[in-house]
Amino acid sequence: MKTIAVFICAVVMLHTLQAQHLTTKAEVLHQLRTANDYFMKKWPDPAKRIVTNKERPANIWTRGVYYEGLLAFYTIDKQKKYYDYAVEWGEKHAWKPVRGEVYTRHADNQNCGMTYIDLYRIDPQPERIAAIKMNIDSLIRSGHIHDWTWIDAIQMAMPIFVKLGVTFKDTTYFDHMYKMYQHIKYVEGGHGLYNPEDRLWWRDKDFIPPYKEPNGEDCYWSRGNGWVLAALALVLQELPTSDPHHSEYLQDFKRLATAVRPLQREDGFWNVSLHDAQHYAGKEASGTALFVYGMAWGVNNGMLDKEAFLPSVEKGWAALANETIQPSGFLSYVQSTGKEPKDGQPVTAEKMPDFEDYGLGCVLLAGTEVYKMLK
Repeated sequence: MKTIAVFICAVVMLHTLQAQHLTTKAEVLHQLRTANDYFMKKWPDPAKRIVTNKERPANIWTRGVYYEGLLAFYTIDKQKKYYDYAVEWGEKHAWKPVRGEVYTRHADNQNCGMTYIDLYRIDPQPERIAAIKMNIDSLIRSGHIHDWTWIDAIQMAMPIFVKLGVTFKDTTYFDHMYKMYQHIKYVEGGHGLYNPEDRLWWRDKDFIPPYKEPNGEDCYWSRGNGWVLAALALVLQELPTSDPHHSEYLQDFKRLATAVRPLQREDGFWNVSLHDAQHYAGKEASGTALFVYGMAWGVNNGMLDKEAFLPSVEKGWAALANETIQPSGFLSYVQSTGKEPKDGQPVTAEKMPDFEDYGLGCVLLAGTEVYKMLK
């Protein structure tokens, strides 16, 4: 018995050493700083409008996702310039949703409110939270529950409800959030966008069968499912366990993580198409970063089995750190905006996506959780 115990102890110690030798806190910090500094230097004015195929405000969802990542990064790297950069962004947009539309019902346009709330929590100045609270309060009063018609919306808006509910100690936000989640999961498109058989999500009703990938499989877009996994992690971070739907969110989080884990490529990335590896095959960083973030958060908080998920986190982060984050800070293999595998193709090491911000936000989220995982 003593020999067996010594053997088990040795195996555990070996695995721990292997995990620690994958990277170090200092390496992760350096890589995240490199990527973030590249972006901040390129965009010194956080209110400068974004011009791609057209001109857009600088607080659209792509930039909102970046600031989600930046404030997560700020929790492990307390540099004042990060906080100031985020505050200036909020101030120059008057702490309002996109285009100042306080009463917008579009989840993309609400996304910036997530950062506004987090900045309010750091320094509770009423103007920081007023507009996004008015927005969500108006939505709840309207009774509308069918605004989330595409799965990206779960990440864009769902955590806002949780943050407001926790901040103001008001479960009304949790209740309405579930009604909207219930609609997109079970009702949207006829029977919901969640497939309980594959435990994955169709991006929107256009991808529900009979729509198929070239190999005959259902179309499950990598980044779309990454948005859902990340959103559920953000919700579970704050939602009280006493909430009647907490267990369902947790179950969905575990099932989605379990479904995507075996779909990881040998090189650590995930393909843009989760069930058709040959449909625009290749490395893709944004979906990969979101899966790494969700799995790492799940392991760090005891939601996912460490033995099962740590290897996926390690491989995924190694791919992001060694192949996505370039020495200059530029990010390779980020698929441009879209809704399915064919959008923004080809995805290559040299190609700059149409927006540089959301990919960085995803990488900052992932790297922050990996940093917390390291001893």
